Amino acid sequence: MSAVLAPPATPAETLTIALGDRSYPIRIGEGLLGRADSFDGVPRSATAVVVSNTTVAPLYAAPLLQLLKGRHRQVELIELPDGEAHKDWTTLNLVFDGLLKLGADRKTVLYALGGGVVGDLTGFAAASYMRGVPFVQLPTTLLAQVDSSVGGKTGINHPLGKNMIGAFHQPVAVIADLDTLATLPDRELRAGLAEVIKYGPIADAAFFAWTEANLDTLLGRDPQALRHAVRRSCEIKAEVVAQDEREAGLRAILNFGHTFGHAIEAGLGYGEWLHGEGVGCGMVLAAELSARLGLIDDDAAGRVARLVERAGLPVHGPNFGGDRWLELMRLDKKAEGGEIKFVLLEAIGRAVVRAAPDASVRAVLEARCA
Repeated sequence: MSAVLAPPATPAETLTIALGDRSYPIRIGEGLLGRADSFDGVPRSATAVVVSNTTVAPLYAAPLLQLLKGRHRQVELIELPDGEAHKDWTTLNLVFDGLLKLGADRKTVLYALGGGVVGDLTGFAAASYMRGVPFVQLPTTLLAQVDSSVGGKTGINHPLGKNMIGAFHQPVAVIADLDTLATLPDRELRAGLAEVIKYGPIADAAFFAWTEANLDTLLGRDPQALRHAVRRSCEIKAEVVAQDEREAGLRAILNFGHTFGHAIEAGLGYGEWLHGEGVGCGMVLAAELSARLGLIDDDAAGRVARLVERAGLPVHGPNFGGDRWLELMRLDKKAEGGEIKFVLLEAIGRAVVRAAPDASVRAVLEARCA
């Protein structure tokens, strides 16, 4: 049964990812999936394909397909299995199979309707099919709205490492309809809050304090609080991506908590923990490592841990053993020559990317993953 998207209570807000001729808007507001003007600037083409999954498509695909028929002569739906475990070659080929059977050409527009898995996988398909076709991000989870839909990172997982196969391919627009958060399960909402929490420690101490003060309101799904959280998160990410599109330096700070978090996901098996749960725990471990290295004091590290725990996210990791942990983290994309690079905190609101002695990392793992 399709969800009913209410008319917008307040006008949409538009941010811009400034990347020259690859610049694009991020539209944030209520009821956007039901408004034709949300898609202003998206190329018109003979064919379009909405890629979604078995959870999201029954809620939102039918009215979207109908709306898009005003922009494209033919609009088709490709429905994928749901879950991180399906972010792989097999599922990616389902998209390619659908595009080829449809006779999709280089002007065919793909629409990624779903969370981070759908967005990353559809974006990679768009980057690869005929060496690049346009796509639009329609994120329906908090995590996707504040992070994965923005910035052009696309890809799939490999059994040995998360997001190790992919490409940079910017969307032509991101349309974040806040009404879709009403159907989000509580666990997914909490996982998305991990990526909201992330932005404060790495870039904005005032936003971190705001998140501390408003966490209960966010957990209660207050519309204005969620709108502010999505907007400010996207603003921070837009500023960083505009300076470093392909993660040559600054953009790596957006991976705060991800070195530990990706290791958890790969080590346990994709889907056992949600991505945001791994990131939440990873931020606690990274903050503690920062304190052990003398970059921040214990109080700052404690603030990160308390906020993550209040959000209902794990603050203790699985006990893989130190050797296995280090093996998993050496497959991180920031690693160079086998040396693990961590995003660490110099203060709440300021991050740095650097290596850490294995002994210090092991001490953190012994304390938090016993």
